[in-house]
Amino acid sequence: MTILIRPHHFLCMLTFMGKGYSAAFVKNYTSIVERLNAGEDIKIIDGPDDICKPMLHEPGHHCHNGSVKARDGIASRRIHDLLGLELKMGQHLKLTSAQVKTLRNAYEDGAFRVACDGCQWQEMCTSIAASNYRGCRLNPGHEPNNG
Repeated sequence: MTILIRPHHFLCMLTFMGKGYSAAFVKNYTSIVERLNAGEDIKIIDGPDDICKPMLHEPGHHCHNGSVKARDGIASRRIHDLLGLELKMGQHLKLTSAQVKTLRNAYEDGAFRVACDGCQWQEMCTSIAASNYRGCRLNPGHEPNNG
């Protein structure tokens, strides 16, 4: 199977440690991270993705907002600049431990903070980065395959 991910969720995954909007959201997100850690591939999409699914039934949820789409654009450009990995819609890739380490280092240094502006989790994620990502669940253990 393939996990559908929007670009800014690459940043959110860096600090995921089992907290979120609801129990259903956390259960779903935990399952997605476990699948990524096992080497499942990702398909880049535009708009709500597999992480958003538990929240899409809620009226007015932010997954469709312009501010979230703007986050996707900023995250996509920053990831491209950092990893040389262009996140094109429909592209398949596997996230490697080396990429996660590079992204975490850049996040900790502030390279992505502009993509997080306005996010209610930004303060928590900043604190998690300052703790050297202690307790975070994303830890893929496979070799690169970004074809």
